[in-house]
Amino acid sequence: MLKKTAIAIDPALLAEIDKLASERGESRNAFIGIILSTAVKARRDREITRRLDALFADHEQRHSHRDGARALDRIGDDWSDERW
Repeated sequence: MLKKTAIAIDPALLAEIDKLASERGESRNAFIGIILSTAVKARRDREITRRLDALFADHEQRHSHRDGARALDRIGDDWSDERW
């Protein structure tokens, strides 16, 4: 269920929003919803990347993960001759 809200937008920005939405064949509402969803997802993705960067910046963790990946690689199947 969608929730209505009222926001104030500069007329020039609103004109650009309407133009872009029209070019995409979308309503203003749908276009703004997509933009806001994209912005929220980007922030979440940046936070995930920040946490991963912090994790792998830790010398011990980096070596532990590398060694674990190598061990898994050794016991895995050889797919080099697979033909798809």
